[in-house]
Amino acid sequence: MQVEARIIINNNPNLKRYLKEHSYWYKYLNRSPRFLKDMEEEMKKEYKLTPEDRIEKIGESLSLVSNLLSVLK
Repeated sequence: MQVEARIIINNNPNLKRYLKEHSYWYKYLNRSPRFLKDMEEEMKKEYKLTPEDRIEKIGESLSLVSNLLSVLK
């Protein structure tokens, strides 16, 4: 694996954990560092770190708060 890819992975705890859990990515990263973006996108989808997931989480929190307020009235 190239040094730049290792530095990026070591600086991001989510990427590091994902690589440990899905070791097949070592094969791809050893072939070419361009697979790092693919691994990062897959990690974000699995850990629900995409912008869509964050918006959904905020919407769920708002609906929870509104339900709580309606119960308290």
